[in-house]
Amino acid sequence: MSSVTKALDLLCHFSAARAEIGLSQLCRIAKRDKATTYRHLQALEISGFIEQNPSTKQYRLGPAVLQLAQTREATVPRKASTEEPLLDLAETTGETAHVTVLSGTKVYGLASCDSPRHGTRAIIDIDTFPLHATASGLCALAFGPEDLMDTALADLTTFTQTTATTPDTLKEAVQAIRQTGFGRAMRTYEVEIEGLSAPLFDQTGQYAGAVSVASVATRFTPELERTIKEHLMIASRDISHNWGGTIPSEIEGLWANSITARHALESTS
Repeated sequence: MSSVTKALDLLCHFSAARAEIGLSQLCRIAKRDKATTYRHLQALEISGFIEQNPSTKQYRLGPAVLQLAQTREATVPRKASTEEPLLDLAETTGETAHVTVLSGTKVYGLASCDSPRHGTRAIIDIDTFPLHATASGLCALAFGPEDLMDTALADLTTFTQTTATTPDTLKEAVQAIRQTGFGRAMRTYEVEIEGLSAPLFDQTGQYAGAVSVASVATRFTPELERTIKEHLMIASRDISHNWGGTIPSEIEGLWANSITARHALESTS
């Protein structure tokens, strides 16, 4: 990893929940020594990517990040075109809906819409989604570039008792997703949350991200699962279309088989 990459990677540790970070804390989070981290912070500060709060002396994202974000959205529009499909998805499922995008080997949060029906609901408060533990990340492993698996296997952090923490369990989970067309994370990142996702494609025809629904586990029933999957398909088609892409026929086939199989299982139970 180059010095530039290491410096820019520090930006990923900032989030809405952790808007300001001190030098010592950042060293612990990034698992780097103080001298190197300080040198990288100085370089980022000179470039405007971060700034130091004069009151707290902690670091926060700088104006250059905002400028780049605005330029990105203006030239490669993504967020605005997800708003209506996400609102429809949240309203029809009653759960929190969100969209992630794949950039390089990382999955970033793009937009979210909270459940309009329930006071107790999933809260999307992370900016980078673990590949091995979230529905969005697992969806990327199943339908994104093959080299993502190597990245995921390099960091199998345990979040809950059901998190995939071995190569075999992770590969089994990904293979199951490839058979249904839906990413699935059953209490693997948070013990009280179950998630489902569907892949998104852009004008390149390649995997671009995922649209997901995060449900409070105590509300997650077979009926709700079916409803979520049906509306995830609609949202995935709409957002992919807005991004200039289409859903590959093989994934449409997986969805159809998955919904039919679930319906047949419910009818005989």
